[in-house]
Amino acid sequence: MKSLNPRIIKESFALIEPKAEEAAAYLYGRLFAENPQFRALFPPAMDVQRDRLFHALREIVWSLDSPDTLSAFLSRLGRDHRKFGVSREHYDAMGRALLATLRKYAGDGWTAEMECAWRVAYTTAAGMMIEAAEEHATELPPWWTGEVVGHELRGPDLAVLTVRTAQRLPYQAGQYTTIQTARWPWTWRAYSMANAPRDDGLLRFHVRALPAGWVGGALVRHTKIGDTLLLGHAAGSMTLDADSDRDILCVAGGTGLAPLKALVEETVRTNRRRDIHLLFGARTPAGLYDLPDLRALEAGYPWLRVVPVVSADPSFDGMHGQVPDVLDRFHDWSGHDVYVAGPTEMVERTVTGLQDLGVPAARIHHDPLGR
Repeated sequence: MKSLNPRIIKESFALIEPKAEEAAAYLYGRLFAENPQFRALFPPAMDVQRDRLFHALREIVWSLDSPDTLSAFLSRLGRDHRKFGVSREHYDAMGRALLATLRKYAGDGWTAEMECAWRVAYTTAAGMMIEAAEEHATELPPWWTGEVVGHELRGPDLAVLTVRTAQRLPYQAGQYTTIQTARWPWTWRAYSMANAPRDDGLLRFHVRALPAGWVGGALVRHTKIGDTLLLGHAAGSMTLDADSDRDILCVAGGTGLAPLKALVEETVRTNRRRDIHLLFGARTPAGLYDLPDLRALEAGYPWLRVVPVVSADPSFDGMHGQVPDVLDRFHDWSGHDVYVAGPTEMVERTVTGLQDLGVPAARIHHDPLGR
């Protein structure tokens, strides 16, 4: 087999990228026209799926010069695709649709050299994903079946769910899984576990129903105790550094609190004498939906300090402002391990602010999960 040619791949992808939305729609239209049976494997609304496709392509293209990064990304994709029932047949069909799309949207700029480079690249990438999926299948199921055993409304659009899986779902504090409801087959949404692993195997999730969030809306408004959910395997790298004894800063916005609460619980469970500051931000006091539980945790762990921060209620008896803007009101964070979760903009501003305050980038941990 010919070797990968990153230069040609990048140059040709640059011809397609400005037309990403249109090209993605064409790709899936072609895929379903040639393989109508595949349509049932995808969610009813394809806008998010199309965005994910080009995000994945972009990650692959720009990781071609970094074999380790590319391998890790493709292996994760291959494992994740198991829950959709993806097989070699699907990879072959997607490859044909992708090449047809590239030819069409590159126009006169498309060359035989580009065609050859993309065939090699796709064959290599698909092979890595298939290998990772097959290896994963020897150890773990494609998904876990979970029963809802707790459903607490914490607001009109927010609920805390407790789920018991039929088989233990292995994960680390700070990681997330994907959830599918019977109401929306093949539509998966990522949610962080809000507790550290427990002996009883129970999982807790903080779920907000967003205006366009099909899964979130179903989980908050239409799910009840006794319902069954499907859960994917755990993912995410925002976990505790096992070799560190540095103090910890957790910065949470909204339901981004979930993975940080799990990290705090894990630190408490392992009985490490590490000081922990948890900054929990919301627009109004009502948004501090888990504060009573956090206060109870704080009462039992003398090295934990919980600091609620409210941005849109001057009458709040506590710290005011947006979380990224209050970081400099405390002592030096440069010696801490920092974990950040929440809405994308909040995470980006917090990371920038922490670096400006002298925290090394390598000690700031976050996953790309908007809340």
